Amino acid sequence: MAQEPAQMPADMLQRMMAMMSTPPSDVPGLRKMLDQFAELLNAGGPEIGALHENVLVREVDGARVTADVFVPKGKGPHPVLVYLHGGGWVAGSPRTHRKLTARFAEAGYLVTSIDYRLAPEAAFPKGFEDCVHAVRWAAENAARWGGDARRIAIGGDSAGGNLSAAVSAHLASDSSAPRLRAALLIYGAFDFEAMRTMETAQPGTDPAVAAALRDSMIYGYLGQNPPLSRLRDPRVSPVHAAAQLPPSYLVCGDADPLVEHQKALSAGMKRAGVEHENVIVPGMPHGFAQMEFLPQALEQVRGMVAFLDKRLR
Repeated sequence: MAQEPAQMPADMLQRMMAMMSTPPSDVPGLRKMLDQFAELLNAGGPEIGALHENVLVREVDGARVTADVFVPKGKGPHPVLVYLHGGGWVAGSPRTHRKLTARFAEAGYLVTSIDYRLAPEAAFPKGFEDCVHAVRWAAENAARWGGDARRIAIGGDSAGGNLSAAVSAHLASDSSAPRLRAALLIYGAFDFEAMRTMETAQPGTDPAVAAALRDSMIYGYLGQNPPLSRLRDPRVSPVHAAAQLPPSYLVCGDADPLVEHQKALSAGMKRAGVEHENVIVPGMPHGFAQMEFLPQALEQVRGMVAFLDKRLR
């Protein structure tokens, strides 16, 4: 893996800062912003063995659920990582997170990056169910690309961190499911009950705009006025299923409002005796793992790879 952070050209950095200065307040705006960020954040990705795009995972309700499969260089069998992208359950795709997922393939992992269905068009539990199915699919199909289904982990960022934790806990009691040996939970949202009232504005942004976007994500995913039972459902708020998680690497910046979610999940895992690392990175905002012009980005990717290596190599 590259040891030095990438240098973003000054004009690209200025474009990114301009986009961040006017954050979106609704789902269409978030989708547009993530697509614009993808061009900037995914430039200059690492060399890997192969990339297979839009591989069919399943067809359901007239929709195609697909995966981008990142194959490492070298001869397998390779350990497997199922990756679930962020985007507030309503935006994002494997393409928006391509460089980050390629980093894990660069480190020797067969990565299946899942294009699960998005809300509000496909509200809960549809996207969640796609991710549950994708874990089984990845285990069943890993050998097609030199993967070893006996060594499989899951990971994701933001909404993908939520889904990774929720899927892990859900599958833990199913003896027919693949045994997930580790999870990467990257600045995840783990408690919807708390998220309804939390301050989500990043420094220098309008709190009202941030609150509007937060609500559009929550109600897009769960529907308007979800009952308390839905907010506390472990498939929605995996903070309530901390004891069922596999060994996990939790990472968040202390400038990210979701750091409180991570602290709560870590406390629950500690009470239950679940092995985990709770990493809080000073000064880092939400989404920093994709910002390779920050040295902390690749530093944390290396930390995650080291965590996986201890459990899957």
